[in-house]
Formats: sequence, structure tokens, C-alpha cells
Amino acid sequence: MRCVIARYPFELTPAGVLASMKGVKPEAITGESVTIGRRRYPVKQVGAVITGQDRRDFTGGEVTRAMARLGFTCHAHPEAAPAPTPLQAASELLGGTPDLP
Repeated sequence: MRCVIARYPFELTPAGVLASMKGVKPEAITGESVTIGRRRYPVKQVGAVITGQDRRDFTGGEVTRAMARLGFTCHAHPEAAPAPTPLQAASELLGGTPDLP
């Protein structure tokens, strides 16, 4: 399938993407991600591997659209965990649950 990433056309196939990502260790996910095989990769890492381009040359959205068109499962930005309240933080430090009024 023809996909345009950073103004350059690429002929990508699901098998080709799987082969390119084989043996590549996933980096920490801080934004959008895509599941390839049994692993979840940051979209910028996938884009850099399959295109050979610098990560600054393309957007995550370009890679996400291409991966979705190829049938891979894409994931939005992970939700940040809510910060614990002071009462929850104190409870964790003390190793129990405080008595709430």
C-alpha cells in the first residue's frame, strides 16, 4: 500500500512492517503507540525504523494513519495517572488506609 510520510511515498505492507520491526526492542511509550505483533511501540520509533527518516521529519499522526490503514491497532496518548491526594499519599507512606470522617 502506498503511504506518504513526511512528503515521501513508501510502499508498505503489513508483512514488511512486521519484518522491519522484528528484533527491535520497544522504547518507553509516552504518546501515541501501535501494536505490531505482540509488542507495543511508540509511533515515532516505528516511523523511524520503517522509513529510515529522522523522527523530526514526520509527525506521529502520519505514521498512525499509515499503520491503521495497514490494519495495525493504534493507541491514543496514554492517560496520565491522577496525582494522589495528600491523604492518599500519607496512607501509602503509613502502610494502611486512614480513617475517614
